[in-house]
Amino acid sequence: MLPLVGCLPPKPEGELVVANKSSLDSVDPVDVTTFAGTQLLSAVGDPLYASDPGGRTLPRLATALPQLSADGRIARIPLRRDVRFHDGTRFDAAAMVFNLERFRALGKLGYLLDDRIETVRARGPYELELQLKRPYSALAALLSSINLTPVSPAAYRNHAKRSLANRFVGTGPYRLTGYTPQHQKLAPFAGYWGEPPRNRGIHLVTLSNSTALFGALSSGEVDVLLSQGLESDQQRSLAERARRGRLVEGLGPAVEIGYLTLLSDRAPLNDPRLREAVAHSLNRELISQRVSFNMRLPLRSLVPPPLPGAVPPPWPAYQPQRARALFRQAGYCKGQRLSLPLTFRSNVPADRLFALTWQAQLKRDLGDCVQLDISGVESTTAYRQLEKGAFPMILLDWVGDYPDADVYLAPLLACETTQGNSCLKGSSVSFGSFWSAPGLQGQLQASEGLRGRARLQMLQAIQQRAAQGNAYIPVWQVAPRAWAQPWLAPPLFDGSGRLVLQALQRRLQP
Repeated sequence: MLPLVGCLPPKPEGELVVANKSSLDSVDPVDVTTFAGTQLLSAVGDPLYASDPGGRTLPRLATALPQLSADGRIARIPLRRDVRFHDGTRFDAAAMVFNLERFRALGKLGYLLDDRIETVRARGPYELELQLKRPYSALAALLSSINLTPVSPAAYRNHAKRSLANRFVGTGPYRLTGYTPQHQKLAPFAGYWGEPPRNRGIHLVTLSNSTALFGALSSGEVDVLLSQGLESDQQRSLAERARRGRLVEGLGPAVEIGYLTLLSDRAPLNDPRLREAVAHSLNRELISQRVSFNMRLPLRSLVPPPLPGAVPPPWPAYQPQRARALFRQAGYCKGQRLSLPLTFRSNVPADRLFALTWQAQLKRDLGDCVQLDISGVESTTAYRQLEKGAFPMILLDWVGDYPDADVYLAPLLACETTQGNSCLKGSSVSFGSFWSAPGLQGQLQASEGLRGRARLQMLQAIQQRAAQGNAYIPVWQVAPRAWAQPWLAPPLFDGSGRLVLQALQRRLQP
């Protein structure tokens, strides 16, 4: 059984094999940054809150949403009293304080807390108190980050100041009973406080490439296959099999966006007319069909639906005649063509297909005005060079650390030091656009403390300004998918785009 994943012995009846392309170097929440890591943590741990597929934030280890002081600077969180860690010790406020302080000290994503939280303390055995640096209306969403899942203070006593890569002792519906970077074995936790898993255990396995993943599901060696790492034509083939009843398919909310970054402070794209022309020249519908067979849906917002602030879409739509007029105003289309460089990540198949498709579309629609010159760079190299202004235009993607508009807008748009419409220091530099606008940083900060309709209006105003600047141009949204053998019920996803492993079960007979 399972020769493609290391000649594993036959799995017991009722256990399931779930495959993806991403390996896992550590299971410690302070280390985890990859999809494979967050997928595992969602099965062996619990956050204080969780997001449902409709974008609502609901209590998990907490019993209610944070109770805020009048000035919004102090948050009190009541905790469940019936939760045990996998080692049998009690989960309480002191355990949560231990974990939040440990994450602040060690976490690779420690900025999630450092940017927001001043102090953490236990106000009572089952009440957590957070003092915030400033009001933050998305606090519950922040605390839904699976990286903040608590581990047992007793089990991690000797790892309060260093990570524990190969063992996990948390509160989730599964215990981690075996670990290698390519294979993690999960067994149901008999003392789980919530609904127990609907299967007898999970094997999370890593396969090296898209062909191996596709073949393992087709041969029956794998019970469930996640879409991460699968090429578009193979995803289309699996979707077609699901339509024919040969597989079952599950679709989660889109938490990943693909977007273009335009270098806004240097020629030629320091001309706002050219950036707007580029935005109007992008035929998202054609690109979605050609690149992903409509599995990556067109997107004209930096915030993926259904998160608040995503609609109405503010970015310019495909209008080649408007693009031509703007190119003409900038001095092109009259015997002179703009040579427009586009960099794509050479190790991401969809990026290459995007570049080739857009190049052909521009040649057809606006060939006398612009020529797209494409080149590939390995993704790690690209990320290192972004803040150096190395790329006039590059295709990238982004996944928020938790489901809220703030973690899509602030990382791309925040700027500490501005000069006119240029960013001299801040996230906008780190993401390669070097763009800002007067007052935009103030709007980003103001949105943090707003709620309800007032926050929604501010988020939409921020996006409208970003759309007018066109230093970022959203291209598509990527929804996670999973395919399972036909004897299983359709896979389900949570609001953070992770497969709900404990819900995997045999199909109920009619």
